[in-house]
Amino acid sequence: MKQFIVAGLGTALLAACADVSMPAYQRPEAPAKASWSQQQNPQASAAQAIAPDWWREFRDPYLDQLVNKAIHGNFDVKILAARIQVANAQVGEARAGALPTLDAGAGASFEKSTGQKFAKQFNLGTQVNWDVDVWGKVEKGVQAQTAEFRASEADWRAGYLKLVSDVSTTYFQILQFDEQIDQQQKTLEKNRQILGIYDAMYKNGLLPNTRVLQQRAEINRLTNDLLELRRARELAGNALATLLGTPAGEFRVPAGRLQERVQLPTVPAGLPAELLKRRPDIVAAEYRVLESYDLTGAAKLAQLPSISLTGRGGTSSFALTDLLKSFTFGLLPSINIPIFDPGVKARVKTSEAQAKVAEEQYRKAVIDAFEEVENALVNLDAHKKQRNELQQQIDQLKVVAAQVEAQLKEGLVSQLDVFETQRSLLSAQLALLANHQQILSDTVTLYKALGGGWPAVDVRNASR
Repeated sequence: MKQFIVAGLGTALLAACADVSMPAYQRPEAPAKASWSQQQNPQASAAQAIAPDWWREFRDPYLDQLVNKAIHGNFDVKILAARIQVANAQVGEARAGALPTLDAGAGASFEKSTGQKFAKQFNLGTQVNWDVDVWGKVEKGVQAQTAEFRASEADWRAGYLKLVSDVSTTYFQILQFDEQIDQQQKTLEKNRQILGIYDAMYKNGLLPNTRVLQQRAEINRLTNDLLELRRARELAGNALATLLGTPAGEFRVPAGRLQERVQLPTVPAGLPAELLKRRPDIVAAEYRVLESYDLTGAAKLAQLPSISLTGRGGTSSFALTDLLKSFTFGLLPSINIPIFDPGVKARVKTSEAQAKVAEEQYRKAVIDAFEEVENALVNLDAHKKQRNELQQQIDQLKVVAAQVEAQLKEGLVSQLDVFETQRSLLSAQLALLANHQQILSDTVTLYKALGGGWPAVDVRNASR
C-alpha cells in the first residue's frame, strides 16, 4: 500500500504538468441586432408577439385539423423524435463509464493422457473492474452527450416548426389553385363568347380571319394554362399528403376559396429582436458548441493518469462437490500514466479544431436567421402595399365595367367591349388572389423565422 501511495503522489505530480485548464463556457460572439429595419421601437414582448399555436390566427378550422394530423403522422418529425431517444440512451451509456463492471464465469476441464488417470477440474470466478474517474473525464463525456441530447430536442422543435410551416403554405397554395382554376374557367368562358362574336363578324365581312385565328389561339393558351393549374393542384395535394404521413393520392383537400376561408392575421408591430433567441435551429447550434467544449475538456483530461481497481475472487476443485469449500480473493490497483501517447495529444488538437467549426456554424445560423427575418419583413411590407394598389385597381375596373354595361344598354358599345372589360377585371382579381397567398406565406415565414413561439433557452444552464 505504501508503494501505491508513492505512485499516487507521482501521478499527482504528472497531473500538475499536463495542461488541462478550460475557461468557463461562454456563448460564442456573434452578430447582433437591436431591432429590425422594417420595425422600429419594439412594443410587443417576446412572450406576447408569437403564440405557440400561431397557425390558429388564420381562423381556419380545417387548417387546424391538418396541422394536428401532420404532427401525429409526419415521418420526418418521428425520425427526429427517435433521434432524441437515441441521444438520451447515449447519455446513460456515457454515464456507465464511471461505474464498476462485474464479470462472473464458471468452467470445467477434462483431460486424459496415455498412461495417466482421467483428470477433471471445476472452477468458478468473478472479477470486478473499476476505472476510477478521479479527474472527471467521464463526467465531461456525460455533459457532452447531454448537450447533444438537448441539441436533438431542439432539432425536433425545428422540424416541428418547419412541418407546420410547410403544411400551412402548401394548404394555402392548394386553395389558391382552386380559386385560380375557378377564375380561369370564367376567363375561358368569356373568351369563347368573344370568339362567337368574332365568328359572326367574320361571316358578315366585318372582321378578317386572322383576328378569329388569334382568338382561337388565345383559347388554346387559356386551356393549356387551366390544365397546368390542375396539374399543379394535384402535385400540391400529393405534397400535403406526404407531410401528413398519408400515401400520395389517398388524400384530397376539398375545393375551397382561399380569400374566403383563410383570414389575414395581424402581425404585431415592433417585434423585439430577442425573439431570435427562441429559434430552435440556433439553440441546437449553440448546444453543439457546448458539446464540443465538453469534448475538448474530456480530451484534455485524457492526458492525466488513470487509476483502475481490479478485484478477483474464485475457487477451483477437482470435485464438483468441493467447489465451494475454499475461495481465493485479490485486489489489484493500477495506475496508467500516458507518458508518451501521440494519440492523446492529437485528440486534443482535433477536438479544439472541431470546437472552432461548431462556433462558426453557430455564427452562420445566427447570420442566416437575420437574413430570413429581414426578408420576411420586407416581403410582407411590400406585398401589403401592393395589395392596396391592386384593390384600388379592382375598384376602378369595377366602375369601368359597370359603366360599360350601362353603355351597352344604350347601344353605345358592343358586347365585345363588355367582354374585354370583364377580362381585364378577372386578370386584376387573379393578381389580388396571388397577393393574398403571398401575404399568408410571408406571415408563416416570419413566424417561423422568429422561432414560432418556442420559449427561450439558456443553453449554459439547461444542459447541466
